[in-house]
Amino acid sequence: MEIHALPAGPLETNAYLLTDRARGEAVLVDAPHEVLPEVQVLLQKTGCKLVALLITHGHWDHTGDAARVQQKGVPLYAHEADRMFIETPEVMELFVVPGLRLEAAKIDRVVAQGDTFELLGDTVEVRHVPGHCPGNVLFYFRESGAAFVGDAIFAGSIGRTDFPGGGFEMLEHSIRTQIYTLPDATVLYPGHGPETTVAEEKANNPYVRSR
Repeated sequence: MEIHALPAGPLETNAYLLTDRARGEAVLVDAPHEVLPEVQVLLQKTGCKLVALLITHGHWDHTGDAARVQQKGVPLYAHEADRMFIETPEVMELFVVPGLRLEAAKIDRVVAQGDTFELLGDTVEVRHVPGHCPGNVLFYFRESGAAFVGDAIFAGSIGRTDFPGGGFEMLEHSIRTQIYTLPDATVLYPGHGPETTVAEEKANNPYVRSR
């Protein structure tokens, strides 16, 4: 599995295109505004077909192109707690960059804590990590040792907790119980900024240290 980081949109939100050339399949994690053209170029180069769109959480900067991706016949996976943000994005208008369009998408497959399913020949485990956003989940690809964590944690930082439905204690609990319990070598792919590892954040994250 190849992992292509594609920062896009006004907040440079990371989308990740996962490609498996042998299978001819690809998965997209998050869909910020204007990422679809980049995705289509990579799909053509790798000869892969997009088979799933995984949404880590429903904030507008992660879902701006979700409807456009879905219109290509790609099923969207997301947590029930963020259905409102995804299907009625106008509720986020106060937090959106002025003049930016918001287009409603639709959840095709609801994911929840502990769910597992197969994608790209890998077992994907869902872990619920609220605190930044009610429906923030991480998608852990077990065999690849990769976890796509949305805005729960960043390299040396954590997600904002002052948005509706957020809270520091909730996020701290999510990080300790759902992220720091992954294998230390797991690579964490956040919604903004560079990748990191579980071991690095447990040792050095100044907001949530490992106990």
